[in-house]
Amino acid sequence: MRIRHWIFDFDGTLIDSAPAILEAFAAALAETGLSPQVALDDRLIGPPLAETLARISGSDDPALIQLLTERFKAHYDRDGVANTHAYAGVEQLLQRLSADGLVLHIATNKRFSATQAILDHLGWKHYFSTVYALDMVAPRLPGKAALLQKQLAELALPANSARYIGDKTEDGAAASANGLRFHYAAWGYGDLTTDTLPTEWHWLAQPLDLLAEELPS
Repeated sequence: MRIRHWIFDFDGTLIDSAPAILEAFAAALAETGLSPQVALDDRLIGPPLAETLARISGSDDPALIQLLTERFKAHYDRDGVANTHAYAGVEQLLQRLSADGLVLHIATNKRFSATQAILDHLGWKHYFSTVYALDMVAPRLPGKAALLQKQLAELALPANSARYIGDKTEDGAAASANGLRFHYAAWGYGDLTTDTLPTEWHWLAQPLDLLAEELPS
């Protein structure tokens, strides 16, 4: 059966957003007089914003996290979107999949407004039928598994009719929790290797490798 629906994570899968995000983290901390409590590197990319801000500030004080969130958003939305780039091969991949009549989607932890702004910046909005993000509803969804569950349910997609592509262990776990076959984007921010990849997940060394995966199986 040919799989028609392909759901993509965003950061670390389609776009290399780490430089812009890390710069915004550093700016938010500096503006509040704080020093990072962990290294500001691409291992921070992926989890929800508040969770990451608590980690890098070393605090779970709600007022501080709210202040850091506001400072991060102001910096990232002003400068970060324009400094976000696609991974090599992704544009060609999206063109090929769309030309083949496949239906593409996004399911991301990234804020919905920032995701839409980056899609607009890259000229990609026409590629994606739906974009789902944790903060698209209030209260925000608890995690990627719930996000995929909502997306599949609202689109009436059986799990065997879709695939999920992401770069983090969390992405694979969320896919498995929803009965989705998972493709691991090895070019992203995750730390899996071919030896540590769960046997039921599929390794993608580069974006265009997905073209072979979408053939009838």
